[in-house]
Amino acid sequence: MAGRPMRVAFAGTPEFAQVALARLHAAGFTIPLVLTQPDRPAGRGMKLQASPVKAFALEHGIAVAQPRSLRLDGKYPEDAAAARQALLDAQPDVMVVAAYGLILPQWVLDLPPRGCINIHGSLLPRWRGAAPIHRAIEAGDARTGITIMQMDAGLDTGDMLLVESLDIRPDDTTASLHDRLALLGGRLVVEALEIAACGGLTRTPQPQEGVTYAHKIEKAEGLIDWTQPAQDVERRIRAFDPFPGASSTLDGESIKIWRAALGSTHGSPGEVVQASGDMLAVACGSGSLQLVELQKPGGKRISARQFLQAHPGLLGRRFGS
Repeated sequence: MAGRPMRVAFAGTPEFAQVALARLHAAGFTIPLVLTQPDRPAGRGMKLQASPVKAFALEHGIAVAQPRSLRLDGKYPEDAAAARQALLDAQPDVMVVAAYGLILPQWVLDLPPRGCINIHGSLLPRWRGAAPIHRAIEAGDARTGITIMQMDAGLDTGDMLLVESLDIRPDDTTASLHDRLALLGGRLVVEALEIAACGGLTRTPQPQEGVTYAHKIEKAEGLIDWTQPAQDVERRIRAFDPFPGASSTLDGESIKIWRAALGSTHGSPGEVVQASGDMLAVACGSGSLQLVELQKPGGKRISARQFLQAHPGLLGRRFGS
């Protein structure tokens, strides 16, 4: 390996992964192969759309494989066999994995001499699993970060290689925190590989204490429960921006709520307790929320003032009924 750039296979799908792939490419690593999810229907026309990782790879002349599964004994063994041959032909020294979306079977973990390393968007062992950014905001965590991890057969259980933390800001949404973590992840994985090339990377087992799981976000979770404390509802609004979006019903119509601030007016849960000028406040189980940005079906995001102009006489009415 000495005297030549490290050969890095890459497995990832969304923008979070594309940022890391771009950093690896800019750093001069040889990237012989990219694995990414199959094209998916998207947009109003539901046309097949390439993932951000695939788009970057094609733009830069990097070979792409899109297996539906990597399990040689699974539902799509022909896909897995083709991917295995592509990896063998690529002869990677290591594979970098970021938000790929497929479970890596043992044969993949064992194939590169340096194994597979993962860019995970939390401070492991907190928030192992699919949605660490959403869950950190939802839980009210003060800090999160990136863990570069040596992958093993478990769910985000491998040894830690590099860790760096950052603050979660009071106004962070999943979208804004995602972007900062993606940049941090791209920088850290380059550092990790550069250290590894010099033989200086050390592995640290994850602590046994503090394990939590960031379960996948379900669309139904976006429905606001006004009986919860206002601070919990406000965090969920930020955690579910951009997906699935927090929503509630008003007169049988679903309304998305994109931004809110803590208020001090009290009432019964879901009751509109202020409705004038810029002030649209809804009571929660404790405290209230000042709704700042809302969206009707098929419409654009609008301010509370614009919403009140379109919906006069809201005082005393109820969200969620």
